[in-house]
Amino acid sequence: MHTIFLCGGSGQRLWPLSGSIRSKMFLKLLPAPAGGTESMIGRVCRQLDQAGLDQSVLFVTHKDQLALMQRHTRGGYPVIGEPYKRGTFTAAALGALYLYSSGTAKPEDTLCVAPADMYADDGFFRLFHQFSDVLAESKADLVLLGTRPAHPSDQYGYIVPGDAAGKRYSPVISFAEKPDTAKAEELIGHNALWNCGVFAFSLRFMLSHLQQMGLPVELAAFTEQYPGFPVRSFDKEIAERSSKAVVLRHEGEWLDLGSWGTLTAQLAQPVVGAGGIWGECRNTHIVNELDIPLHVIGLSGVVAVSGPEGILLARKEDANGIKEIIQDASAEPRYGETKWGSYTVLDRTSSSAGLVLTLKLSLLPGQTLPEQLCHHSSKSWVILSGDGAVILNGLTIEAQSGGIFTFSRGDSHGITAVTAMKLIEIRTLQEKDDDQPIYSS
Repeated sequence: MHTIFLCGGSGQRLWPLSGSIRSKMFLKLLPAPAGGTESMIGRVCRQLDQAGLDQSVLFVTHKDQLALMQRHTRGGYPVIGEPYKRGTFTAAALGALYLYSSGTAKPEDTLCVAPADMYADDGFFRLFHQFSDVLAESKADLVLLGTRPAHPSDQYGYIVPGDAAGKRYSPVISFAEKPDTAKAEELIGHNALWNCGVFAFSLRFMLSHLQQMGLPVELAAFTEQYPGFPVRSFDKEIAERSSKAVVLRHEGEWLDLGSWGTLTAQLAQPVVGAGGIWGECRNTHIVNELDIPLHVIGLSGVVAVSGPEGILLARKEDANGIKEIIQDASAEPRYGETKWGSYTVLDRTSSSAGLVLTLKLSLLPGQTLPEQLCHHSSKSWVILSGDGAVILNGLTIEAQSGGIFTFSRGDSHGITAVTAMKLIEIRTLQEKDDDQPIYSS
């Protein structure tokens, strides 16, 4: 069996810490078994290893997060990048065709498609080992994984199962996509399960479906057509159209940590970062990435979150509304993570010389910001801490705290960190300067 994990979401409901550059699965907030914290993707990778699934995994992410995914998975898994975000079905098809074209998977092999940002107990992943046998035993085209609802939620889709007739799986009768609370209660009364977004099928089934849609089953041809694809979800395109689907039931813990209410419930401490909670405060959390202290006094049921992108203060039950507020925002990101570290935009100032952009760069030990041409009128680096080497037009120059390096338009420059490094970058841009991203991943 081969498991394809989809990593395309941005997690806007977890703004200001999650967005298009750093999605929610990279937030290192969850308590780790050995102490400290881990990210959602780090937790999933650890559980895959424990479940014996780590040798059969492929991650599919957007191309802008390719290097970041490789960094967070420590290069231990194959990762491919989508050229455009075209929904879960298209991403799953891309992963399937990659496995097929590389010879990794044969048509008769079982594929499993799952979201990479799930939060579940270890037993959840052990169920994956049953997919191939259930497909063969049930003669179904599709096996889904559902979990017993903890409450009538309007945030999850539901699967209505039929009679298991003594088997470990049940036929799928119908689906319901995020019903209101009253409908959710009715569905639970009919033994409905939360839809975990996990699907298993044979590679031959996917190839046949693509051919029926008139789509190529060659990876290069499929990728070439990517820009013209509409957004398609796996649920709508495959699951809800299948007349031969069964569901495995999971009885343990499963959550979608897609809101501040669900995420903060998993935190080890009510305050993460600088600040404090004072007075009569129940079910209140602070998550602060800034060096400026954040304090909450006498407010219950509140989440206070601050980071380079902004500050959010909301009742937990209302915090999801931030998605509608920021979805049309066109402001450039102020923070980004890359393979080599991270950057934060500190200031944008217009002057007679042009736009002056000030950033703070953080490089991880042993990482390199690759050589590139200076596309701006000028650029300067001030080394705040750490040791490394700056490459300027082919020359290697030792870099230590207090060092200052200036580059002119056309200069080739890069930096390698021996120890962790922090530096200030000052760019001067004019209208004729190329419209370049702040830093690519």
